Amino acid sequence: MTEKVLVIGAGMAGLCCALTLASQSQESGDRELLILEKDSAPPEGGADAAFFDWNRRGVGQLRHSHAFLARLRTIIKRRHPVLLAQLLEAGCREIGFADMLPDALKADYVAEEGDGDMAVLTSRRTTLEWVMRRYVETLPGVTILSEAVVQGLLTEKGANGQLKVLGAQGELAGAATEWRADITLDAQGRNSQAPDQLREAGATIAETAEDCGILYYTRHYRLLPGVDEPPRSRGAGTGDMGFIKYGLFPGDNGCFSITLAVPEVEMQMRQHVVQPEVFDGVCAQFPGIAAWTDPATAEPISKVFGMGDLRSRWRAFVAEDQPAILGFFAVGDSLVRTNPLYGRGCSFAAVEADILAQVLEHAAEPAARARLYDVRVREELTPYFNSMRDQDRSAIRRARNILNPAYSPKLRAKVMQSFLDDGIRIAMRSEIDLLRAGLRDFHMLEPPGKWLRKPSNAAKVIKWWSRGKKRNADLYPPPAGPDRSALMAALGLDASADIVRLQEAG
Repeated sequence: MTEKVLVIGAGMAGLCCALTLASQSQESGDRELLILEKDSAPPEGGADAAFFDWNRRGVGQLRHSHAFLARLRTIIKRRHPVLLAQLLEAGCREIGFADMLPDALKADYVAEEGDGDMAVLTSRRTTLEWVMRRYVETLPGVTILSEAVVQGLLTEKGANGQLKVLGAQGELAGAATEWRADITLDAQGRNSQAPDQLREAGATIAETAEDCGILYYTRHYRLLPGVDEPPRSRGAGTGDMGFIKYGLFPGDNGCFSITLAVPEVEMQMRQHVVQPEVFDGVCAQFPGIAAWTDPATAEPISKVFGMGDLRSRWRAFVAEDQPAILGFFAVGDSLVRTNPLYGRGCSFAAVEADILAQVLEHAAEPAARARLYDVRVREELTPYFNSMRDQDRSAIRRARNILNPAYSPKLRAKVMQSFLDDGIRIAMRSEIDLLRAGLRDFHMLEPPGKWLRKPSNAAKVIKWWSRGKKRNADLYPPPAGPDRSALMAALGLDASADIVRLQEAG
């Protein structure tokens, strides 16, 4: 019997589900997928048309910077090599392990098995999604309906009171429509209303959430005709100053983007950085990105996009081994949402989709499927979720401390910061095997922190740390940029306003 799967949402999470489930269905031939998308279909005309003309009201982060980690790229390469070829043909780029090496390690680099897996797939988000969607539309057994507005889930309660989802109802081309399915997947993202609807229907869905403490601002640029990308040796393409973070993201077809992440407590910067001249003024102060945004190198092709309401959140649809709902699975930000700073949202969605495909293959009973999906997702993603949440908490404290003139770090805090700056970072810049291990963590190819818990790696880090700053002086990168006071002065902003505000607030 053919199993009908309804996917609500054709963003990255929905497309990842289609890729994994359709691949599995091609082998068995017993599954049909219907994907509902409330926004319009991508326009004709290629990558630029997708970027400038595609109206995706349901995807707030569509035109923010994206880099797709090796975990996601590996899933695509393994299941859909034709798709990877199409992405590269459309202008998406692969930045491999060798490209990420510091200059001091490049001369003696010898490739090892597994290095080829550590590649970032980078492009404008619109380009990646446009190519993936066009590819998914060609897969057997997959149908995508655009401008299909889902207004609610179809549910029923069994004799034991267990809630089951039977599909969804809404409007298509102005007509009331029902879409019934054996399995319904919620891939509607962070603004999904499905959990609230299920709670109203009687389901118990627990949720843990907390603020990430930052806001995002992104602007896109294109290199001028005949101009090459600036050498990366001029400065770091990413930086964390505590009072602001910045990142350079090479894109497709000569495009790139810069994202500035501003702590919530930095009200002055938050209010002004959305102005294009202030945004570009910030970029001009940081050597790692100043050459890229120089008017002699590139021209802006977008306004400054802002994004707030950034929260870490995990929804639990199973409690004490009892599923809250049958026939329903949340994927992507509908299930687990994290700070986009770490670039793991799309990879999380791909991992969840991969787990779901395995669950549907190995279990047939609805309750067993729900329990197994919950267990597998928690085993796989909880370490990353906890690590990112802890880093957010630390960043929030650091941003507030910068605005406190009376703050003096305790000895333990000083030692831990020194171990990070003068130990781990120096060691990774000096020994290629440590950099390789650290990047496998970054790419979600190994659990977070596992490499540093290995005694031999920890010993190497301690060796470099114990040498001291003077002996390691040549190994430090150049300063990432000015301090807070100098940056605010260069922008004509009041550096003391937020300090006074926090003091008055107590």
